[in-house]
Amino acid sequence: MDLLKKFPWTKNFDFLLIGAPILIAAAGLVTMNSFAGNDYFFEKQIVIVAISAFISLLISLIDFRFLHRTQVVVSFYVLVISLLAFLLIAGQVVKGAKGWLNLGFFSLQPSEFAKLALILLLSKYFARRHIEIANIKHIIISGIYAFILFVFVALQPDFGSAVIIFLIWLGMVLVSGISKKHLFLVFAIGALSFGGLWMGVFQNYQKDRIRNFLHPLADIRGTGYNAYQSTIAVGSGQIMGKGVGYGTQSKLQFLPEYETDFVFAAFAEEWGFIGVIFLFFLYGVIVWRSVRIALHANTNFEALFALGFAIFVISHFTIHVGMNIGLLPVTGITVPFMSYGGSHILVEFIMLGILMGMRRYERPAHKHEIYNEMLDIQ
Repeated sequence: MDLLKKFPWTKNFDFLLIGAPILIAAAGLVTMNSFAGNDYFFEKQIVIVAISAFISLLISLIDFRFLHRTQVVVSFYVLVISLLAFLLIAGQVVKGAKGWLNLGFFSLQPSEFAKLALILLLSKYFARRHIEIANIKHIIISGIYAFILFVFVALQPDFGSAVIIFLIWLGMVLVSGISKKHLFLVFAIGALSFGGLWMGVFQNYQKDRIRNFLHPLADIRGTGYNAYQSTIAVGSGQIMGKGVGYGTQSKLQFLPEYETDFVFAAFAEEWGFIGVIFLFFLYGVIVWRSVRIALHANTNFEALFALGFAIFVISHFTIHVGMNIGLLPVTGITVPFMSYGGSHILVEFIMLGILMGMRRYERPAHKHEIYNEMLDIQ
């Protein structure tokens, strides 16, 4: 209470929601800094986290009810599509994928903003049609919105981010109240889409990752090397871990991409089962607080956005951990707030800022507000 009197702008803060990501980011920084003689990732990441957290603070002071306007959300969606299209023409190729726009002093990854754009668009779309969600046309139309982003991202090729886009759509359709009779159709479309991707879109190295998932020990010196070393790193951490800076798989460079795709494995090796449990707890706090915001949201839009963010975190975390312990194919997906990177950290903190900004007018919605939202009246 004393803090609120001294700094009234903190009244919108959910200190658990912002505190958990900061601790997760700190865990990632410690993991990156534990490799002797190479502090490049640590030094750059600490600047990225600091700037992103500050931007999140500024964003939390905004009244986000302007997002209720369809033209605002659609304009952002179209802007992201334009960036993704431009990326295929003039994007910077990094590790075989055109995923970054080189802006000189930093590189931008539009696929991360595509996830935010999809959450905003689906929140707006379903908020106005939640009563009619059982009508299959709304599932199809929302699926088209997601499919457009999915195709642009998959063509980079960035199959990991494309999967997240699909899961965001699927999750938000489910929480919006999809009819059970249509659920089978959704999964059938997903299976057919995967078959089409396998036949005409997937690169050979992407197919090899899936084959290695089905036969983990078939090629541990070649295409299955990364996944094999990751499972060794996780298992060798045992209960208490080897200690910060003593992770042999990572410190001796047996574990590749330890700062991005396999940061969880590097963390698990040094912190062990106890550290992993604490990390799971922190992500659980983020999901819990997001769901709480959804339950106390002023309108359906805020509720759906909060749930969309929770789905985003769960999808990223589940797939990242799954591929690090050999339960899922390696897809190159980062883990929120922890993996090295600029665009994904920035987008994640932007979403946190939006959520905290929405808490300013957190209360049960009045009937006239719901009516206006359904008719898109401001």
